[in-house]
Amino acid sequence: MGKYKTYLAGYAFLLPWLIGFFALTLGPIVASLYLSFTKYDLLTTPEWIGTKNYVSMFTDDYRLKDSIVVTLKYVFLSVPLRLAFALAIAMLLNQGLRLLNLYRTIYYIPSLLGGSVAISVLWKQVFDKEGVFNQGLALLGIEGPAWISSPSYAIYSLIGLSVWQFGSVMIIFLAGLKQIPTELYEAATVDGAGKARRFARITLPLLTPVLFFNLTITLIQSFQTFTKAFIISSGSGGPINSTLLYSLYLYIKGFTFLDMGYASAMAWVLLFIIAVITGLLFLSSRYWVFYSDGGK
Repeated sequence: MGKYKTYLAGYAFLLPWLIGFFALTLGPIVASLYLSFTKYDLLTTPEWIGTKNYVSMFTDDYRLKDSIVVTLKYVFLSVPLRLAFALAIAMLLNQGLRLLNLYRTIYYIPSLLGGSVAISVLWKQVFDKEGVFNQGLALLGIEGPAWISSPSYAIYSLIGLSVWQFGSVMIIFLAGLKQIPTELYEAATVDGAGKARRFARITLPLLTPVLFFNLTITLIQSFQTFTKAFIISSGSGGPINSTLLYSLYLYIKGFTFLDMGYASAMAWVLLFIIAVITGLLFLSSRYWVFYSDGGK
């Protein structure tokens, strides 16, 4: 009898989580899958239309194709730059600096604030034609372009904001660097290995599990980027679709044009794209991710 009471107590402990999971996670997922096969404007009853939303996405919607190109450009430029910058700062902080906790906190602040609306608005002001950044360039005799309103440069302002949010990635890199035995560096130094060789032969291989984790998480987050693109483009994805990230276009279809069925289909396509890229990343990890115990 006591055994069954233990089971019941365990189920009772899990009950709030189970209610939240089914009501707030699994339920909306199933609902969005159903809505992706319907025509639904949030005001009337969903009308079943089969796969028309999916067919229309890849045959008639030129803005969707633009959003995919912009998103891929954003992801495959911002992710490597963010990881490289975070690793460089982590290695700098791993040199035994004084006030390390203070520096770590300062560098982590952008990650806490970077996704907020206020910071996106501030970033928009900084990179405006008459913004602070161009004023700084003017002091050097350089005339800066209209970073936000120019189709050629607008996406790079988003990439810059993404790289600026390197704090969380840096903290994880720093934790990984501290797990590497110092004896390996000492032995390599005795053998005459320079800094570049020590980095290539010791730091990077032993850091690949951490690099793999950061790469996976950052990649998924980048595909879901919305706030900064919405604020900087004033919700339009302009100029000329140059900042029309996929998540922003999904929002426009669902809440501006009230085409929630189409937006739901877009969400499932995004899920499929992220799943495929993440799956390929996991398959490739067996060739470049190494663990200290020799496993892969």
